Amino acid sequence: MVDATLTLVDRGTIRADANFLLENHVVGTAAEPNPDAQFVEGPVYNLVIDHPEATILWDTGSHPDAGDGYWPPELYAAFEHFDAHEHPLPDALAEAGYALDEIDAVVQSHLHLDHAGGLHNFAGTDVPVFVHEEELKFAYYSACTDHGSDAYVRADFDHELNWQVVTRHRETHFTDVEFVHLPGHTPGLLGTVLHLDGETVILAGDQAYVRENYDDEQPMGGDLLWSKRDWRESLQLVKELQRRHDATVYCGHDPEDVSSLST
Repeated sequence: MVDATLTLVDRGTIRADANFLLENHVVGTAAEPNPDAQFVEGPVYNLVIDHPEATILWDTGSHPDAGDGYWPPELYAAFEHFDAHEHPLPDALAEAGYALDEIDAVVQSHLHLDHAGGLHNFAGTDVPVFVHEEELKFAYYSACTDHGSDAYVRADFDHELNWQVVTRHRETHFTDVEFVHLPGHTPGLLGTVLHLDGETVILAGDQAYVRENYDDEQPMGGDLLWSKRDWRESLQLVKELQRRHDATVYCGHDPEDVSSLST
């Protein structure tokens, strides 16, 4: 157990069709062939892990110009981060009590556009940026070809960064901070298990976008799953880690989870 703390970094709110978050959430029936779409809002957040060995930033959120043409228009229309410009990373860190130059390391759960848009703040520095090998490969493959996923913006991660590539299924680079490969949402999603004094915390990221994905094992919909089979296997791994350590699991965009992190 390590004497470390977690501090929430508020990066605003995304609005999207609930069918992206929960597979078949709204479906037509004979009685109601054209049901209204349900749009829901979810928080975008980062975390500062104040660890004896380093001040670690978990994820870097959306680019502040997401709504000003930085994100492709069709993606912004589907995932509207309407207040990204109000929460640039340096300002959001300052509100949480940290300066950008206090960050000693960055952990990227994955490189989707709402998670990697602040990496430019670390370009040209020696700050290590941890990312899984499969994620880095798939992000470039997606951004540079017509294949893969549309949810990657090359300008987010194509910088001179001090990449620290995680290659194994589980790795530890800081005492009682374990990186766990959780493919499914993306090929290289990286969960983080923190063995803190008094409790174990699992940062599942977008392995579970909202609690229903985790608690009810309801898959995400649309293109939010790279592999449903891998997602289910990763879900069971997280649940096994939760049982083994009596851990608290935090999801990627769940409002209640973020509310509990802010207390």
